[in-house]
Amino acid sequence: MKKLMAIVCALMLGALAFADDPAEGFWISVDEKSGKETAGWQVFQDGGKLCGKILSVANEPQDAKPTKAKGKSYDNFMNGADVSTLTIVGTAWIWGLQKKNEGAWKDGYVIDPNDGKRYKCEITFHKADGKKYPTDTLEMRGKVGPVGRSQFWKKADESQATGLR
Repeated sequence: MKKLMAIVCALMLGALAFADDPAEGFWISVDEKSGKETAGWQVFQDGGKLCGKILSVANEPQDAKPTKAKGKSYDNFMNGADVSTLTIVGTAWIWGLQKKNEGAWKDGYVIDPNDGKRYKCEITFHKADGKKYPTDTLEMRGKVGPVGRSQFWKKADESQATGLR
């Protein structure tokens, strides 16, 4: 019986080690100036790195391409693809983040599909506290050197993240 309990405990601890990070899941990005929803995202791990893919966009055709990014490419993004040839929906615009600690990721990149510019990226999960964070919130911070700007995304389910139009 003791052996069985030890095996069960070991399996439970092992399962916790591979549990999803709280930053993973479905999110809605919100414009920090207007407060309007802009895109539905899926944040996930790929090869131990955190990535974020747009699943839907608000007030835009779902097959739109970032035409203002014409000719821009980056060697560590989509094998150097011209950003303007990719569809906004379905592309992982956030990639390569390394885990700092539970719910905090750093040293990745984000491309703004509106203009094709690439920024360093950090992501931090903030658990709902009923005060500063009334609901679970994801802070996505784009940076150029020490200067940056944060967006605060709200937790969503898959149908909400894929349903913006």
